[in-house]
Amino acid sequence: MFDHAYSNYMEHAYPADELMPLTCRGRVRGQEPSRGDVDDALGKFSLTLIDTLDTLVVLNKTKEFEDAVKNVIKDVNLDNDIVVSVFETNIRVLGGLLGGHSVAIMLKEKGEYMQWYSGELLHMAKQLGYKLLPAFNTTSGLPYPRVNLKFGLRSPEARTGTETDTCTACAGTLILEFAALSRFTGTSIFEEYARKALDFLWEKRQRNSNLVGVTINIHTGDWVRKDSGVGAGIDSYYEYLLKAYVLLGDDSFLERFNTHYDAIMRYISQPPLLLDVHIHKPMLNARTWMDSLLAFFPGLQVLKGDIRPAIETHEMLYQVIKKHNFLPEAFTTDFRVHWAQHPLRPEFAESTYFLYKATGDPYYLEVGKTLIENLNKYARVPCGFAAMKDVRTGSHEDRMDSFFLAEMFKYLYLLFADKEDIIFDIEDYIFTTEAHLLPLWLSTTNQTVSKKNTTTEYMELDDSNFEWTCPNTQILFPNDPTYAQSIREPLKNVVDKSCPRGIARVEESFGNGPKPPLRARDFMASNPEHLEILKKMGVSLIHLKDGRVQLVQHAIQAASSLDAEDGLRFMQEMIELSSQQQKEQQLPPRAVQIVSHPFFGRVVLTAGPAQFGMDLSKHNIGTRGFVATSKPYNGCSEITNPEALKEKIALMQRGQCMFAEKARNIQKAGAIGGIVIDDNEGSSSDTAPLFQMAGDGKNTDDIKIPMLFLFNKEGNIILDAIQEYEAVEVLLSDKAKDRDLEMENMDQKSSENDSHRQRSEETSRNQDLDLVSQEPEGEETSEVTHLDVNSDSVSISNQESCITEIHEANIQETESTELDIKSQDQSPTETDSNSNWDNKVQPMESILADWNEDIEAFEMMEKDEL
Repeated sequence: MFDHAYSNYMEHAYPADELMPLTCRGRVRGQEPSRGDVDDALGKFSLTLIDTLDTLVVLNKTKEFEDAVKNVIKDVNLDNDIVVSVFETNIRVLGGLLGGHSVAIMLKEKGEYMQWYSGELLHMAKQLGYKLLPAFNTTSGLPYPRVNLKFGLRSPEARTGTETDTCTACAGTLILEFAALSRFTGTSIFEEYARKALDFLWEKRQRNSNLVGVTINIHTGDWVRKDSGVGAGIDSYYEYLLKAYVLLGDDSFLERFNTHYDAIMRYISQPPLLLDVHIHKPMLNARTWMDSLLAFFPGLQVLKGDIRPAIETHEMLYQVIKKHNFLPEAFTTDFRVHWAQHPLRPEFAESTYFLYKATGDPYYLEVGKTLIENLNKYARVPCGFAAMKDVRTGSHEDRMDSFFLAEMFKYLYLLFADKEDIIFDIEDYIFTTEAHLLPLWLSTTNQTVSKKNTTTEYMELDDSNFEWTCPNTQILFPNDPTYAQSIREPLKNVVDKSCPRGIARVEESFGNGPKPPLRARDFMASNPEHLEILKKMGVSLIHLKDGRVQLVQHAIQAASSLDAEDGLRFMQEMIELSSQQQKEQQLPPRAVQIVSHPFFGRVVLTAGPAQFGMDLSKHNIGTRGFVATSKPYNGCSEITNPEALKEKIALMQRGQCMFAEKARNIQKAGAIGGIVIDDNEGSSSDTAPLFQMAGDGKNTDDIKIPMLFLFNKEGNIILDAIQEYEAVEVLLSDKAKDRDLEMENMDQKSSENDSHRQRSEETSRNQDLDLVSQEPEGEETSEVTHLDVNSDSVSISNQESCITEIHEANIQETESTELDIKSQDQSPTETDSNSNWDNKVQPMESILADWNEDIEAFEMMEKDEL
């Protein structure tokens, strides 16, 4: 697996920063459409190669390592006129150079490899360290989030230096690399700057809760975002406090970590969940979803020695993975997909490795086996491994981040490796947040910074949080190999038990227990009796300027504790019903899977659905066939090449007429399906929300074939494949199918091709809009659960695909449990136009470049990808 990823990077991408595995080329910043903040990790310095250096040695590929070091020394330029993220450059590039230097001198001492090495990587690391130092030119000592490698800050040429905010992890994840650089070189300034930033963050913690926020003003120290968790934006700050104590031996770092950890377990930990809270009101949850970056936390708890909650959270995450094959970027507290992307993140593999190391439980080897099988089955493509654009459909994104090679393969190899499989003692090193190796002997080398304990005002803790030794597995698991299993067992079905239920199940659940005095489905905002009941239950209304009213839940305002429980049940019923209605407004994305040689199902493209024709979600087998281009290409008049389209899937260009008209024309010509390709040059699902094709305002029951929509970039992948291979076969389905031997055996397709002649008998829906959004709304962090309601009607919709109609309007669940309930005014019918998604819907930016606009939390997640 590693060889497949690494060799394809070297063959198709090097010296570019990253590999684009679907198009088999390198990603060069400025030559591809901007992905926002995620591109700040790219500095035209062969990022993936540097990030992979010490992985090569861990995997016992010493010859490849020696060649890679020579390439880095010869080709990498650190003086580019380019603005980069200080955080990403530190953990990936500076950390990669230091990790490479650490294993290079180790190999040289062994006497077989790297005998020519004279510290060239360390010299480059020091050069890069000096280029990052201008970012620390603030009164607080917190670094600017970005710096120009050539011009630093503020000068007109720098094009940066005006930012005011940074994330906590961005400022607090420097001490390992900067201290190691100081200890290796004897130059103290790097460690001094990193310590000053950590000191400032500690002093700015919320003194009552001992929590820190997500975003801080680098000049004033004011918290910009006051929510706190262990995921995106904060995660590695906590990690580096504990690991700084391990590497540097400074007691103050452990004391700070223990103080924070006590607060985390007191407020954020709700086993097996880890939920964000407000730093000033830590008993109040800030959101109802979790991001995938918190998957590192069980591994950190192992290092801390707190094994039980580590096992619980890890098991919960594993159940989510078993449901979706990968861990979605974010998922709700009832384990629905919140953000469907997965960029092949390694945090869960990291925690799996550390839990196995602590427990010796072979269960975690089975977990690792599952991860490997899923990567090979769903992410492997001819030119590497592709990130998942949507874990629900199995569609891919044209990216393979450097951390996939730096971390994922390192942790998976170590999970299964015997001691003799590793050519050095891994216990002599500590892992950075990017899994780079720093030797523990640095703790006694070049201690140029005096250990001054600046930590004050600790809480009195009585739960052994101030133990000064690393955990001993012989004490943790005395003669009880089933200890971890006994903790996991109650969580085996935690995800399935929390999945959305059908309306009959909802009715049944409330039928067996006490019902709220007012049912959510009966609520009318214009009914005075209903309003009085809500007031008694602690639910109040706020009238908004746009005519809506907002339902806000305050349990403490209820008339009694029993009324508060009634209010909670009322709100829970609203959320239960919210999973039912959305199908009429939104269909989930579909998949176009290229199954012919040489793809064999490994390339999956995200496609927009149609509100007419065959419903692929009701046909497990999907529709499979060879593709052919229609003539005319727009499909807007009678097809002139019906013999070419007969029993095939027709390709058409968007424009000139309604989608339904295109479908009727190719269906008449004998096509078994259709793919409409966007005519907007360069459009891509990487940078735009998906479209949903609607009908023409008339009855579309006559359309029986499936129709899907591809943006220009994804459509060109199929068109390019036709030019190169002529016969290209695809599978249209609701989600990608497992690749099997039949896909790779060109002689055994007859049984599969029977699906070509299937036709749907279902009734299509008549919609006025050509294009409808598929993406969730942006985040609005709220301190209370609240609902926006229209005074005339209430209906409920949810992001999930398993939904049925309940009422006449809709409530859409947002990421902060805000539910918008509005009447459904439909837009006029438009011809095959650029109608966008509902204007409420805000597409996401940053982490996966799937969307144009995003919420601040998601931006923080990409900045703090570890």
